[in-house]
Amino acid sequence: MDLFILLLLAPFATAYIWPSPQLDALESLRFDQLGFNGHFFFDFLDPCTFAADEVPAGRSIAADWIRTAYHDMATFNVTSGTGGMDASIRFADEQARPENVGDAFSNTVAQLGGTPDRYVSMADVLANAAISAMENCGGPEIPFRGGRLDAGEANAPGVPQPQDDLDATVASFARQGFTQTEMIGLVACGHTFGGVQHEFFPTIVPADANGSDVVSHFDTTFVTFDNKIATEYISGTTLNPLVVGFNDRTNSDKRIFGSDGNATMSSFAASPALYASTCSDLIARMVDTVPLGVNLTEVITPLAIKPTNLALTLDGDVLTFSGQVRIWNRTQSDATSGTVIMLLDDHEGGSTNVTLQFAGSGSATAGRYTTAWYTFGPIQLDAVKGLASLRFLVDGVLDDQNGAGYKVQDNVVFSASSCAVSTNPVAWRLDVGIRTSLNATHVFLETAVQDSVQRWSVLETDLSPPASPPITINPAYTAWSIVLDDIVDEFEAIDAVVESSDGERFSTETTGGTPAFGRLPMCVTQRCHLTRTGFSGHNHADGSPTSKKKKTLAIECLRRLEPDLKLS
Repeated sequence: MDLFILLLLAPFATAYIWPSPQLDALESLRFDQLGFNGHFFFDFLDPCTFAADEVPAGRSIAADWIRTAYHDMATFNVTSGTGGMDASIRFADEQARPENVGDAFSNTVAQLGGTPDRYVSMADVLANAAISAMENCGGPEIPFRGGRLDAGEANAPGVPQPQDDLDATVASFARQGFTQTEMIGLVACGHTFGGVQHEFFPTIVPADANGSDVVSHFDTTFVTFDNKIATEYISGTTLNPLVVGFNDRTNSDKRIFGSDGNATMSSFAASPALYASTCSDLIARMVDTVPLGVNLTEVITPLAIKPTNLALTLDGDVLTFSGQVRIWNRTQSDATSGTVIMLLDDHEGGSTNVTLQFAGSGSATAGRYTTAWYTFGPIQLDAVKGLASLRFLVDGVLDDQNGAGYKVQDNVVFSASSCAVSTNPVAWRLDVGIRTSLNATHVFLETAVQDSVQRWSVLETDLSPPASPPITINPAYTAWSIVLDDIVDEFEAIDAVVESSDGERFSTETTGGTPAFGRLPMCVTQRCHLTRTGFSGHNHADGSPTSKKKKTLAIECLRRLEPDLKLS
């Protein structure tokens, strides 16, 4: 049995400990495929014949994704450590080279380009796409690691071409880090999908009788993973245009497959299991070929239980908490007949619980695995007691991450008092609640931004320390605020981070709660009858009296906005 399958079937002790923002994002990319909360691009593989009826007939998206990953990797130089899986294939000047002819690369980048973020690079997305294409279209499971870095420019040329002689091709694969036998295997694994298109390779594939574009396939099951690429080659029935093409100079598969006297291809033809296990190993090695200095993560394995899309927000004296929970390998039947209870542990040793509501099902790797999704909230919690961690009872069985619990940080949270300062020009006041006991020395915002070549990075913006005395939201939290008047597009990418006096950091990146900026109410100072001479005693537009606490907050709000204003 393949090692990765053993990992998936084993107890989840090998999985990482939640929360881990980067691993959480990579795990979602890897396993949240179809159904509830599935990543949209997996729809291109459902079914794997998705593009087979397009013009020209016979296209395979799985083939495009695998080819894109290989061409991205094939620039690698094992001696210098340059090139490899770094998404340099996204650059137009690299796509324009003769070695990268065709629209597979631009199509793939367009289909997947909206997926990367601060935790997942485009190179990670391309690697995962190649793995997922193979797995979801009948192939073996393949271990996936993350942590690739995107290139800032095109890499040096180096992809072998059909017209290259055998010595040049063997040398090219050796530069990439593959032996001659591995070269045969990698080509055979990639060419279980797709074929050659006349439009881009007219000297290999002639037009049809009507002069129209056509795709000539590598084997008769061009949208399905199997060993027919080998059985048809060995039996002499293959129509592979790179084996029996009319132009023998471009019959590169014939030269590659026959370079060891057909020993490797014969073994693949005789054993579908050997072919599948070889492909699992070689595709993993292909996508893990990265530039020198890039350190990949551990193999990404699914969490048994995963809280996600959490929103923890401070609203006066209470914390409001909502989110979703995914349970791995739980069918819809299990979900509808069983119960899932979430235990919420506070900082004082107390606990409360809530029964989660089933929301929908998902699946991964062509339905081999199923997931059940649950929702909860908003739940109101005492802000002073706070929220320390979560535990789960699934059909009466406790899951607490082997005693670690599912840790939830509440040292820094967004406050519901955030508001719009102005609508023209647009300006917002973002209020952040910081636990008083933390002795915060530094609070800042993290905003994910892209550079000129679509690489993600994090922009930090400091929040000024609160006024003296600080504004107290409740006995447990003080407010730090900032007015955002340089509005960026990716509002959902804003996180608040606090640093304590001992250097420990806490961030909302795991607990969410970022305000819906487009729906923020006007700040209290804009809605109440505040003037430059004082406070009239009314907070609401209808003239209803304000409470003493709201009056104090209103005055403090105005003091922040207009520090020179004298208030009584």
